[in-house]
Amino acid sequence: MFNDHRTGTKKKEYRARKHVCKGCPIREQCLGRSAQEKKFSVTYYREEYERNIERVNSSQGRYMKGKRQSTVEPVFGTLTQFMGLRKINTIGLEQANKVMHLSAIAYNLKKYLKFEQKRSKSGVGKAALSVFIKTGLHKLQRWFLCPAKTMVCSGA
Repeated sequence: MFNDHRTGTKKKEYRARKHVCKGCPIREQCLGRSAQEKKFSVTYYREEYERNIERVNSSQGRYMKGKRQSTVEPVFGTLTQFMGLRKINTIGLEQANKVMHLSAIAYNLKKYLKFEQKRSKSGVGKAALSVFIKTGLHKLQRWFLCPAKTMVCSGA
């Protein structure tokens, strides 16, 4: 076992002498004509990778992938393609978390307004939207004014 200097990951190294490969159909492409041994390395976490690949290729894994593709990934596509969230230009996880929360709020408001236009114009939805916006803005104000070290504000 060793650490790969290029990637910084743990790897296992295997070596095989050329007589071990006797009778192998791809010996010429693998070893060449003059090599005396073949050396190759694999990740230290190979068993975990194989277990994950098996899990993803199972029927439940394919179902979950389809579910994710239809629910979560379109949101990230909309945020990156249409709402300008290709990069988060902040320093630190706390600030990046705030940007993602604001992006989620903007996405949900956009979705809600689109839904609202389809509903009847009874005025009930507009009142609910104004209440939603007021409470949301109050929470955002408390959240952004909260000291970064504690991240716990009274009344939040």
